[in-house]
Amino acid sequence: MVSLLAFIFVFGILIFVHEFGHFIMAKKNGVRVEKFSFGFGKKLYSKKIGATEYLISAIPLGGYIKMAGDEPNEERKGSSDEFLSKSCGQRSQIVAAGPILNFVLAFFLFSLIFVIGSPTLTCRVGQLIDDYPAREAGIKEGDLVLAVDGEKVEYWPDLAGIIHEKSEGEVVLDIQRADQVIQLKVSPKVEERQDIFGQKIKIGLIGIYPSEDLAVIKYGWGRSFYEGGRKLFVLSGLTYKALWFIIIRRLSFQESITGPIGIFYLTGQAAKLGFVYLLNLMAILSMSLAIFNFLPLPVLDGGHLFFLLLEKLRKKPVSTRIQELAHQAGAFAIIALMLFVFYSDLLKFGLFDKVAELWRNVGPK
Repeated sequence: MVSLLAFIFVFGILIFVHEFGHFIMAKKNGVRVEKFSFGFGKKLYSKKIGATEYLISAIPLGGYIKMAGDEPNEERKGSSDEFLSKSCGQRSQIVAAGPILNFVLAFFLFSLIFVIGSPTLTCRVGQLIDDYPAREAGIKEGDLVLAVDGEKVEYWPDLAGIIHEKSEGEVVLDIQRADQVIQLKVSPKVEERQDIFGQKIKIGLIGIYPSEDLAVIKYGWGRSFYEGGRKLFVLSGLTYKALWFIIIRRLSFQESITGPIGIFYLTGQAAKLGFVYLLNLMAILSMSLAIFNFLPLPVLDGGHLFFLLLEKLRKKPVSTRIQELAHQAGAFAIIALMLFVFYSDLLKFGLFDKVAELWRNVGPK
């Protein structure tokens, strides 16, 4: 039940925000929005305000808008408040506003996490690995690393990042042990590992694991906006890089992409860990939704923007027939992609085994 509620909460808000971006920009550009629905399916409640009918629908997984004259085959009156009567620039603004608002939501959520406080591992040593230099250098479980080569460290990711870059020579660690601060010299062991993109890199390792000690990273709004923006920028760059590596087949598509089943599983796990973890996942998913929608594929917002660019360059719209064929092909590709991702999620999260186990327990005897 927790997983289901978390999934509906997260997925519903992300899609609703996306559609609200289209809605607000359509209004700004003088396009008549005929319907704006929260949710899909059967209408539960509606109220007409001005030219727009606002609806609450049965399935709370996002929403949709219907603009006047937004389909090439739709009968139009040629009035100035129809979508297709607007300039390429105005239509581009309306199309792009959805994913842009998802980026804005991700930025706000990342920033809010730093205001609320983000739990992070401290630099306290939890476990030593045999045959690595940390034990030989005299490091003990419970030691708190304060600095590396004079550079202060507070959180484990910072400590690990510095150590990993030390591929030669030794490092000097300032360590707090009980009531005293001591210095120990350690020569990292260089090993070849794979990074998140499957590339082989050489990193320095000293053989320590973190303890379960947590610190809370918390800032004021000004610093939080900076940190939230920086996190969004870094993660967006990593996502685009991962997409490129998938295209050139340096990353496994199956292992790198997740779909509704994976999102359902992850939101459930994040909700159980706590509200901050759920917000963090929600921010990442909102960013991912924006990036995905900007891909230049028919059906997606990026595909619509591509056709608008062609229209701008050609000084006339791409023929309705070509657009229809492109959208049909795009829809087929998206459906095939979703089926593949659906199947991959079943394998990845071991759901086939769980279903088989359930069938053995409750099935016919």
